[in-house]
Amino acid sequence: MGQILHGSAKTTHANRAELQRSKASAAQLAARFGMNEKTVLKWRKRRSVEDMPMGPKERRSTVLTPVEEAAIVALRVQARLPLDDVYIALKDVIPHLTRSSLHRCLQRHGISRLPKGDREKPKKFKDYEIGYFHIALPSSAMKTAKAFSLSRLIGPASWCLPGYIVRPQNWRQPVSSSH
Repeated sequence: MGQILHGSAKTTHANRAELQRSKASAAQLAARFGMNEKTVLKWRKRRSVEDMPMGPKERRSTVLTPVEEAAIVALRVQARLPLDDVYIALKDVIPHLTRSSLHRCLQRHGISRLPKGDREKPKKFKDYEIGYFHIALPSSAMKTAKAFSLSRLIGPASWCLPGYIVRPQNWRQPVSSSH
């Protein structure tokens, strides 16, 4: 089976290894292999004959801000909702969010598929009169997070209206008093 090269490749692994082993000058090797001297020098200074990955070193969204991505990830991890439910919950909070950009964000963070079975049973909230407002923030994230997801449960029907808040730059962790 032959070596598979990408469309822009001008050298094979064997040629690259020869460039690295050879004692000849860069000009002589460039003439021999029919390539630019810069290409010869590039392969000489590399330790491997494999191609380097193309594209940006850190993949990020061109549509979503880092805070919006953090909100999406926090909602997905905490609420463990399916893709469509996360989209419905956040489309009013992030107006430019599309289902495909949401899916790409979840894939980038490695949470596009929900694991089976390790989900704990949901607990029932106490019944309150209409107008009760519940905000749940995970205590483990309070120290390091730049944004928090929050869910508001409204009334006895327990409608969930998710959103997120951004921590101000000068925000400090409140000192908890021991009870």
